[in-house]
Amino acid sequence: MRIGLYPGTFDPITLGHIDIIRRASRLVDKLVIGVAINRDKGPLFDLDERVAMIEDECAQLTRETGVEVVVHPFENLLINCARDVGAQIIVRGLRAVADFEYEYQMVGMNRQLDDSIETVFLMAEATHQAIASKLVKEIARLEGDVSKFVTPSVNAKLLERFG
Repeated sequence: MRIGLYPGTFDPITLGHIDIIRRASRLVDKLVIGVAINRDKGPLFDLDERVAMIEDECAQLTRETGVEVVVHPFENLLINCARDVGAQIIVRGLRAVADFEYEYQMVGMNRQLDDSIETVFLMAEATHQAIASKLVKEIARLEGDVSKFVTPSVNAKLLERFG
C-alpha cells in the first residue's frame, strides 16, 4: 500500500490545498493530511478546528475517489511524522519559485534523516497559485471577500471569526 503524507498548518484550508489533496490522492492508496500544530505561527484556528475543517472538506473526496484520506495532527519532525504514519512519500505543493527554494532545502535535510522517504512536488493549478492561507486570513480580517479562495463552509468560519 502506497501511503502519502501531505503536511501543512492548513490555517485555514484553501482551494489550493484541496487541489493538491485531490491530485495527490491519485498517486497513493492512502493520503494522510498532516496538520502541524506549530505554535510559533500563532494560528487563527486551533488544532481541533483545523482538523474538523479538513475532515469536512475531504469527506466528499474520499467518497469520490475511494482513496482513504485521513487527518493526523503532529508536532514532531516531518520525517518522524512520515515514519509514524508509514508514508513512503511526502507531498508538497508549490506555488512559486520562492516555495521551491525553501522546499529544496527541506528535501535535502529530510533525505539526510531518512533517504527511504521520497518527496513529490505538485504545482498548484494556475487558478490557485496566488492563494496562501496567510493572505486569505489578512483579506478576511480586513473584511474582503475570500469566497474565491476557500470553500463556502471555510468562508463561513472566517466570517464568524472576524465578524
